[in-house]
Amino acid sequence: MKVKGLRWWIIGLVCLATIINYIDRSALGIMWPEMKKDLGLTEEDYAWIINIFTITYAAGKFISGWVYDKVGTKIGFVLSIFFWSLASLLHFFARGLASLGLYRGILGVSEAGNWPGAVKNNAEWFPIKERAVAQGIFNAGAAIGSIVAAPAIAELFSAYGWRWTFIIIGVIGFIWIIPWLIFNKKQPKLHPWITKKEKDYILSGQEQISEEKSQEKGLPLSKILRFKEAWGILAARFFIEPIWWLFVFWMPIYLNKVYGFNVKEIGLYAWFPYVGAAIGSIAGGWYVQKLMRSLSLDKARKRVITLGGAIIFTAIIGAILFADTPIKFVSFVFIVLFGFQFSISNIQTLSSDLLKSKSVGALAGLAGTIGAISVAIMNFIIPKITTVSYTPAFIILAVLAPLSVLSIFVLIKEIKPLKEKN
Repeated sequence: MKVKGLRWWIIGLVCLATIINYIDRSALGIMWPEMKKDLGLTEEDYAWIINIFTITYAAGKFISGWVYDKVGTKIGFVLSIFFWSLASLLHFFARGLASLGLYRGILGVSEAGNWPGAVKNNAEWFPIKERAVAQGIFNAGAAIGSIVAAPAIAELFSAYGWRWTFIIIGVIGFIWIIPWLIFNKKQPKLHPWITKKEKDYILSGQEQISEEKSQEKGLPLSKILRFKEAWGILAARFFIEPIWWLFVFWMPIYLNKVYGFNVKEIGLYAWFPYVGAAIGSIAGGWYVQKLMRSLSLDKARKRVITLGGAIIFTAIIGAILFADTPIKFVSFVFIVLFGFQFSISNIQTLSSDLLKSKSVGALAGLAGTIGAISVAIMNFIIPKITTVSYTPAFIILAVLAPLSVLSIFVLIKEIKPLKEKN
């Protein structure tokens, strides 16, 4: 049996995994106003819990990058989604800060694999010119998951309570594993379902290496970090990641604290900004592919990343000055998340632009870890600087966007495959 466009089925399943991933992680923030009452917890406890998630997520990015390079994307995704689905089920048994923190920690370390796994998957299944599009589709899953999560979790909570809501979303993850194992049998070169035309198209758009070199191991991190370009990716992720995560973690709390929203009202408002993120994910990949018809990979990537950074900066400043109602606030966040996803699809793709497939997971995983560390720092800071207003937090985010763009221009002179240093 041959399947036309098999690579799109594969990235579609990765996108679906990301949707499930974001439903799982968004559930806590959306249901927190009621969970904290049942468990006797406070907003300071919430900051600790999300930082447990963030720190284990940071460790998971590094660990999973190495794991995916060792076992491949097929088994890597099975391991990731199995353990994060199990972690979701365990939330049913939470009785306080310690147990909830433990289950969030398991969720964090296992969910982290989705990102380096996707970058590695796209390097294997797509030619260079299509990778940003594939990454955009993958990243759209984060936005779609957040769009679906707010109203869906609010409805599940109303019908079954928060404990059974975690059970339901955990079961969905286990079900995903079945089609993944069916469709992702082998890599494109050996997959029995791929058409010859598609296989040739994928392989012709990738760096061709000899059989001898194909047996070589990926570069160790010590060698990867000799390249200043690798540090450009790490710095860019460090600066840009908090922009996304502040809204994922804190927007439901902001709506509850500033406007007195309950779980149902949070569900009615919190989904809308992620529509902008979904559009931005696809638009960033589509636009860079369009630019590459007339520009080099380097110029196209940098132009799209710069434009996304400018959109983020402008929208955050607009939110600080003009967002005095819930509708205005979520509208400005819509634009912020559009700009974030417009840029991040191309920033995440840089690892596969610079390194060979067997080294991509290590750099992508480390970049995710560095980004998560930055988010953890922000999570510790936010409760301390937002006692009166969230404006100080928004000002910090506005500054981070241009710093991320600047990191790429300063440290990555040209986006092209790197040659190993002796």
